[in-house]
Amino acid sequence: MRSDYLGNPVTGASDATLAGVDDFVGGFLGYEPRMLNVLPAADADPGHCLVNAYAAMLWMFLEAPEAPARAAGYVERARRAAAGATARERGAVALVEAWAADDVVGATRIAGEIVRASPRDLGIVKLHQYFDFNRGRCAAMLRVALDSLPHAADVPQLHGMAAFGYEQCHLLDEAEAAANRALAMRREEPWAQHALAHVYLTRGRVPEGLAFMAGVSDTWAGLNSFMYTHNWWHLAVFLISEGRDAEALAIYDQHVWARDRSYSQDQVGAVSLLARLELAGVDVGDRWRALGEYLAARANDTVQPFLTLQYLYGLARAGRPEADALLAATRRAAADAPEAARETWAEVALPASEGLLAHARGDHAAARRRLGPALARMIEVGGSHAQRDLFEQVYVDAVLRGGDRSRAQQMLERRRAYEPDGVPLNRRLAALYAELGLPEQAARAAERARREPRRS
Repeated sequence: MRSDYLGNPVTGASDATLAGVDDFVGGFLGYEPRMLNVLPAADADPGHCLVNAYAAMLWMFLEAPEAPARAAGYVERARRAAAGATARERGAVALVEAWAADDVVGATRIAGEIVRASPRDLGIVKLHQYFDFNRGRCAAMLRVALDSLPHAADVPQLHGMAAFGYEQCHLLDEAEAAANRALAMRREEPWAQHALAHVYLTRGRVPEGLAFMAGVSDTWAGLNSFMYTHNWWHLAVFLISEGRDAEALAIYDQHVWARDRSYSQDQVGAVSLLARLELAGVDVGDRWRALGEYLAARANDTVQPFLTLQYLYGLARAGRPEADALLAATRRAAADAPEAARETWAEVALPASEGLLAHARGDHAAARRRLGPALARMIEVGGSHAQRDLFEQVYVDAVLRGGDRSRAQQMLERRRAYEPDGVPLNRRLAALYAELGLPEQAARAAERARREPRRS
């Protein structure tokens, strides 16, 4: 029996089919467009179990309501071919069937069974982390990577997966070490670069993070749309903190909103970056309107709460009526979602959606009332710490604009603990302390905001 490039047995594969399998797994781990090659490979070999299961998984990564229907034909082919397949391959079929049926808990359980028996099946390790990430299960993300590490320490992408798991668990020393180990093995490893950007951001090492990401940006051109735009997003976040607004806006135009404008992750990256720029006081011009034209297709999209929250905010900032339709869809999800996700939709995503919509439309009192209580549980909607920080920034803005100066002072000073020299943050503090009648503190904040940023 032949094996994939990681050494996992693959039943009855021709050269072309095995190449499709390897391209899917290697492309998935490395965020490379070659993972798309699994589709023609599956179409050319409809009787092969694993390649068709992988093709179905590729469609599920569309993260859109139509994804299960697009995957269905490949799921059926894989199911028909499963009788002669290995237990690992049959597990891949069961996993994608559960995923397409919106049983993410079941899909995660199956993924765990697969990797316990086949710890070098790193595509499934990565998929396990993806499911965990979308449910805020940070310890599980770390555990599945560490369990495979003794069996696949030769693979730099696994160290990158471990690094991000560590970072999401706030184990920042371990995250930095794991990311650096991955990068010592392969400088171009984008997920390890991304994990290290998170460490720098969380620790307030903004100049260092900016210099690092700028220094490796030459390796991003060949990445898939998500990883390309997301690593540029991280670089832009550092620039915003440094007060380099024009450069951050240029990155939005040239990189973050310049690839696959129909894709979920590219869309929410664009929403998040535009929102952060506005919250930093930058005039983004007509960009919300242009973005809203693509977001209009998300009017009923409740595939993932983390994505829905940002679609809704972007639609509202663009002045699109689809924002109200998406809020109505969120209310339906709060009542009708699968049992494992219903509480998150009802008690976190719905009030947060109402608060974000209120903020986008200038009702800051309603934004505070609805968004504030949801923040403590926002991890449940998925996304990373850095991504979810947008929701806290919106809330702080609502508190400030609502005139609650004492509360705003407390929140902004807590934020300064991990962004001590952030230019937009210190500008806000300077204005706030002046309003509070604290001129000495206002002058210190203004001085921090005026410091010449270090150039990378």
